[in-house]
Amino acid sequence: MPDAMGDPITFAVIKNAMDAIVDEVAYTVIRTARSEIVKDVMDYSAALCDARGEMVAQAKTIAQHLGAIPEAMASVQAIWAGRLQPGDAVVMNDPYCGGMHLPDIFMFFPVFAGDSILAWAVVICHHTDVGGRVPGSNAADSTEIFQEGLRIPPLKLFSQGVMDETLSAIIALNVRVPDRVLGDLRAQYAACLVGARELGRLAARYGTEPLRGYLDALLNYAERMARAEIATWPRGTFRFVDHIDSDGLSDAPVRLEVAITVQEGGQLLVDWAGSSPQVRAAINATLSFTKSNTFLSVRCALRGDIPNNAGVFRCVTVTAPEGSVLNPRAPAPVAARALTGYRVMDAMFGALAQIVPEVIPAAGEGGNTVVCLGGRHPDNTPFIVVDMINGAWGGRPDQDGIEAVTNPSQNLSNTPVEVLERQHPVRIEEYGLVPDSGGAGQFRGGLGLTRSYRLLAEEAVLQLRADRFTFAPYGLKGGGEGGRGGNWLGEGNQRRSLPGKLTMTMHQDELLLHHQAGGGGHGNPRLRPPEAVARDVWNGKVSVVAARECYGVEVAADGTLDAKATAALRAAMR
Repeated sequence: MPDAMGDPITFAVIKNAMDAIVDEVAYTVIRTARSEIVKDVMDYSAALCDARGEMVAQAKTIAQHLGAIPEAMASVQAIWAGRLQPGDAVVMNDPYCGGMHLPDIFMFFPVFAGDSILAWAVVICHHTDVGGRVPGSNAADSTEIFQEGLRIPPLKLFSQGVMDETLSAIIALNVRVPDRVLGDLRAQYAACLVGARELGRLAARYGTEPLRGYLDALLNYAERMARAEIATWPRGTFRFVDHIDSDGLSDAPVRLEVAITVQEGGQLLVDWAGSSPQVRAAINATLSFTKSNTFLSVRCALRGDIPNNAGVFRCVTVTAPEGSVLNPRAPAPVAARALTGYRVMDAMFGALAQIVPEVIPAAGEGGNTVVCLGGRHPDNTPFIVVDMINGAWGGRPDQDGIEAVTNPSQNLSNTPVEVLERQHPVRIEEYGLVPDSGGAGQFRGGLGLTRSYRLLAEEAVLQLRADRFTFAPYGLKGGGEGGRGGNWLGEGNQRRSLPGKLTMTMHQDELLLHHQAGGGGHGNPRLRPPEAVARDVWNGKVSVVAARECYGVEVAADGTLDAKATAALRAAMR
């Protein structure tokens, strides 16, 4: 029984109750949000923290966000400790106060028991726009944070349930779609109220002080479980290097180098020394975000029954050189930092595959692609498309990678075509899988997605954030690399290639086409059963040529397998 609390049944009930409450907080966001980036793409997260601000439960939302809560919470408490009342809510988005990038607005809601804070409900939403030089506030080619939008330090947005007129007026005046932004902020507040209500019921049932003890026990329990498992890992230092193609303003690749040292007592030291210095463009990741993705990567390698809370964080020490792309100095731009977070996870998985190879997949698509189109309707009202294309996992140690799903660091969804076309002046003319983009392996990598956008408005500002055009997703255990991505802009019968990161003006009837990278393969392709290759050919995922050259399998376009020719071909390829 954890911490000699005396009642394992009550402990289990409270653990599961916290998980249920935080999921209900998350569902409330979906039910009340205004923007498709929240209610359809589901780019938001929710958590519950104890009175100190340590996260004790997280919803099944954007895991990539949640490891940043400790530093963001510290900045809130430094200003507002002892100054909040029931019904108050503090918001912030400043990356240099523990935030991540400006579109991600944190809301912290203190849950009171009498005169003291029992816990905190925390909801983070990616907002459609927070101002700045381009619609969507997410451009990769900004060169300082002041270009990226409205920067909010920890400020009180709600006082005893009433939205602050001054702060809300400032927000409304500085964003392009104030109805969506203020609507989503109200959705965050409504969700926090649900969390407070349910925590109050839990405290009423078990008592406030016993509940505080159980929350401490939950954190300690997760820490003990994590340490016990890490203690079984081989000792030593394990290194891996991965790259971002470029920052978009130069052709130089951005290096991410990690060294994971497994120490005594179930402790990990994760050092990012050797990574590139901070860059001019907006792919820098603040230290809070670097830590978040590092914690998440370790959590993915641990048993599934370990509670998802800050107790796990205690087992991992993260360092990154100040002034690096993973710990930049202000006023470095950070709007497109999610891309760097994805590569942090890829590098971590590359190192963890040397420690626990039985649970780590090959590299996926490299993170979602962001396509942002902003302009005006004929009546001069604004539109902003923020579409996030979620693609492919790498091959796993015992299964193929899967396709058209969220990156493991997130829980996003691809926006339905009908939603995009109904709400915005775009037409989606192609949406499918890219054949032969999955890395060859005993367990094939998932295929990348392709999606095209025909602009129906007179013009729009286009922002692209994509990667893995140069550095393909890696395979493991002899598996092949995933296919590389690409962007093209077409008008009539003409088509020209575009870089992965850019901001430009797009004109009516032009067509943007994006191919996302595929996942890397896992294991020797020659060990893949010929029947599985034939099925892939029949499904259009693997070409006849790739079946022969990558897998040593002779199969017709209709999926008919030539077993005799396959045996001879594989024998010749040994």
